[in-house]
Amino acid sequence: MIDKHIDTHRMNKICKNSFVSHLGILFFSEKDELMAKMPVSPNHLQPFGILHGGASLALAETIGSAYSLVLLDDDKYSVVGMNMQANHVGSISEGFVIARCKPIHIGKKTHVIDIEIADESGRKISLCRLTNMIIEKG
Repeated sequence: MIDKHIDTHRMNKICKNSFVSHLGILFFSEKDELMAKMPVSPNHLQPFGILHGGASLALAETIGSAYSLVLLDDDKYSVVGMNMQANHVGSISEGFVIARCKPIHIGKKTHVIDIEIADESGRKISLCRLTNMIIEKG
C-alpha cells in the first residue's frame, strides 16, 4: 500500500508514445495499490507462442520504477533501474497479465521492489526483483 495519492492518469500520460505504451502497459490502482496491466498479443509472444520473458521484464521494470517514483518527489528525484532478477514460473499465450509491487527496501539511495506478474485469474507467470537507484536532480 502507498500512503499518498497515486495519479495513474498522469503516469499513463507520461508513458504515452514510449516503449511502455508500445507494449500496451497501463497503470491502474486498487485500494491504494499501484498495479499495471499488459495485453498478451502476438507482438508480446516468443516464437513458440508464449509470452516473451523480455516483455515480462519490461512490465516488471516499468511498474517497479513507477512504484519508486510514487514514493518520491519527482521534481527532486529520478529513478533508474540498476538490477533485475526474474523467475518465469508460468506461461500465457493470450489475455492480460497484471503486475503488483511489494517494497522490500526503501532507502535514500536505493529501493528494492518485488514484482509479481500473474494472469487475470491470479496464476503466477513471473516473479521479479528490481533494484532502483534514486538520483537527486541537479
